[in-house]
Amino acid sequence: MPSDVVGTTVFDQRSATFSLRRGPIFSNILLADEINRTPPKTQAALLEAMEERHVTIDGTTYPLAPPFLVCATQNPVEFEGTYPLPEAQLDRFLVRVRTGYPAPADERALIARAVAGFDARDLDAAGVTTVVSGEELLAAQQAVRGIHVAESLQGYLYDLVAATRSSPDVALGASPRAALALVVAAQAAAYLDGRAFATPDDVKDVAPVVLPHRIIVRPEAELDGTTADEVITRVLASVAAPET
Repeated sequence: MPSDVVGTTVFDQRSATFSLRRGPIFSNILLADEINRTPPKTQAALLEAMEERHVTIDGTTYPLAPPFLVCATQNPVEFEGTYPLPEAQLDRFLVRVRTGYPAPADERALIARAVAGFDARDLDAAGVTTVVSGEELLAAQQAVRGIHVAESLQGYLYDLVAATRSSPDVALGASPRAALALVVAAQAAAYLDGRAFATPDDVKDVAPVVLPHRIIVRPEAELDGTTADEVITRVLASVAAPET
């Protein structure tokens, strides 16, 4: 239920007053495991938080403390008892990453650690420590938004998004929110690379994780085996990048 995520107001008989019982959304990082197993009403409860950074409970609006991030997982194979995520919600996720199977060496190391007694649920024994404070993370986010994006690169970003809308294989192209997400992701890529400016290569690097989940491929194209990832690959190949 939505109240399981955002919380609810509870009546205290002794004091004859209502108090807020906060849900798990009142956190800095919310992990929605197998989000497509939640019914549409519960999924919709996340829309306001992901876009506005606040939630409304019984007519009262409560801000969410920054930094605020929603991470979610989906099982790409098992669909029984699941609900498809609406396009509006998919569009609010900055990136989508397909994890796949671990590399053989990593999976063998995982087995060896399990045999040795490692328990991923025991965070204290796992040695998990704080690597960054909330203030440092907010400062990094501000620094990312300060990365320079040249006017020519802005035009390139728009052309990529517009090309998804005119593709004959696409029923619904990328939204304006997708263009903004592409800008932020490209800025983040430049920041992580230690540069004060974004380049076309930054855009090309992030586009495969920013755009595919925001478009809908036509049914007839899907029958021919076309995927959203292939559409974005074609778009990147067809739109000329500005010279740096």
